[in-house]
Amino acid sequence: MAEIKKITTPLSLSDVCSLRAGDEVAISGVLLTGRDQAHKRLCDLIAAGEELPVDLEGQVIYFVGPTPASEGRAIGSAGPTTSSRMDAFSDALVERGLKGMIGKGYRCDNVRQSLVKFRAVHFATIGGAGALLSKHIVKSEIIAFADLGTEAIRRLEVVDFPAIVAYDCHGGSVYGNAITNY
Repeated sequence: MAEIKKITTPLSLSDVCSLRAGDEVAISGVLLTGRDQAHKRLCDLIAAGEELPVDLEGQVIYFVGPTPASEGRAIGSAGPTTSSRMDAFSDALVERGLKGMIGKGYRCDNVRQSLVKFRAVHFATIGGAGALLSKHIVKSEIIAFADLGTEAIRRLEVVDFPAIVAYDCHGGSVYGNAITNY
């Protein structure tokens, strides 16, 4: 059985460079959340030369739109969104210092090339296991774009959040090495 690597956010360049496609990780620290609409707003702000409501340097964004928390819980079900939905926005965010993303499924060629160029990583986690994943989230607060509801940017505090390195900053992939646009 492979050893699970424990990593803590924010990620440093050495953290990112030490990870290889296929590594199993347990992430602790802070994750930001964001889906399509939050990504679009961030990219619109970048294009307009405006300040972002969050500092992306070293951060990891989890592509999730969680359900409301039940009593005594930090968050409701929190399963990953399909990663390719963020492909059009990821290059600009990685260029601004984002060091990791978490979702499910493939990433396009441009995103994979940006991961190599700007030294970042993409993690995959288990689709359909949102209730289980939410047990690793100990705190959740909305920090930007509250009007987006479930798609608002949240600050999650996580402990041993399980993921696999799907794409590393060396060009490796758990999906094979063929670069294909989807």
